[in-house]
Order: sequence, then structure tokens, then C-alpha cells
Amino acid sequence: MATSKTPKTNVNYLPQGLAPVVPQLVIAGAQQAIEFYQKAFGAELLHAMPGPKGSIMHASIRIGEATLFISDSTEFAKPTASNTYLYVKDVDAVFERAVKAGAVVLAPLANMFWGDRWGMVADPFGNQFQLGQHVEDVTPEEMQKRMAALPKQ
Repeated sequence: MATSKTPKTNVNYLPQGLAPVVPQLVIAGAQQAIEFYQKAFGAELLHAMPGPKGSIMHASIRIGEATLFISDSTEFAKPTASNTYLYVKDVDAVFERAVKAGAVVLAPLANMFWGDRWGMVADPFGNQFQLGQHVEDVTPEEMQKRMAALPKQ
């Protein structure tokens, strides 16, 4: 039963190994999504709590240094769609691996004016992943010049 007051303890408010903000993907087919993220992004499954009828009530995966929570959608928790920016050490390799795993290319890889090599893919579950690798430090002034030189749309 929930109480109206937070109990006073010596426990840190933040579980060890987690950042203060953890994205959660609520997906119809959480187990399949976890398997996709393992193939596409090299995700490591940290924890999975089974739910009713083979569903996943809660899972956590790690991609690089980031943690994501994943759960199956329910009547209470409707499916979500996200747009996540994921920095990786070798964006060309990760992009290729994601496409081989079944991701759809939304934007091909290119060196961008802000200093990242960047591309975007969609997973089979309605989520978009912007994949980036920082390749150049760009000053704000240089970024403005580069933006001004872009073709007008």
C-alpha cells in the first residue's frame, strides 16, 4: 500500500548505476524489442521482470553508458513512441548493424554542420533512433556560418 510520505532512510534516492532521467519504452512486444536492441545496438539486458502471460512487466537494458527501461504495453500503460539520440563510438558500424537487424533508414549517415556524423533509423516498434558520433568540435560562430550556408528548403 502506498503511503503519503517518503520514508526517511539512508538509501540514496537514485539507484546505483542509473542517471536521474531514464527513458522508458512501453512496447507491444517488449521481449522482441529487447532482442532487436541487442542485435541492432549491442544492448545488454540488465534485468527483466516477467509479467502475466509471458509479458515483461519491467526490464532494463544498457546501450553504451545509457540505461533504458522497457515494458510491455497494457490497458494501464499504452504503447509509446520515442525519438532517442544515441551517441556511439562507431556510428557507421552501428547504423549498418541496425539496418541488418531490421531498422528502416529515415535519414542516411552524413557529417552534419554541428560536428556529428549522424543518421536516423526507425525500429519495428514505432521508435526512432538518431545515431550520432561526435567527430568535430564546432564553435557556435562556425555552426551559425554553416547553418547559413545550408540550402534553403
